[in-house]
Amino acid sequence: MNLLAPLYGLADRLRYLRHRNVGRHGEDVAHRWLRRRGFRVTARNWRPPQGGGEIDIVAWDREWLVFVEVKTRLSGDWNAPERDIDHDKRLALRRTARDYVKRAGADPDRIRFDVIAIAGKEVEYFPDAFA
Repeated sequence: MNLLAPLYGLADRLRYLRHRNVGRHGEDVAHRWLRRRGFRVTARNWRPPQGGGEIDIVAWDREWLVFVEVKTRLSGDWNAPERDIDHDKRLALRRTARDYVKRAGADPDRIRFDVIAIAGKEVEYFPDAFA
């Protein structure tokens, strides 16, 4: 167990209170959630140099290169956060991931797209959410 975890949580809450950036807060929560489960995070908010997309979190899960999309809502009362990943968003994620794979020299057959949906304090994980 990480002894600094309570401090990280406090830092997240203070940053959220100051900036009111729900998306950033969700990415912080997702980042730590993944690390606690053994993922090795290599990039956050990665954008290719030529522009045209962003991947919230890039991580390794053993031999798999994982591109994680994080969707955060203050509550899940109106809409499940993961439902906001439409066809166009998936296309943009795939295109950006191809660029990352090429630059990293990774095996394109060993990648997957995961989703972490955060509604309030509930974290829901969707491994291999789409191809």
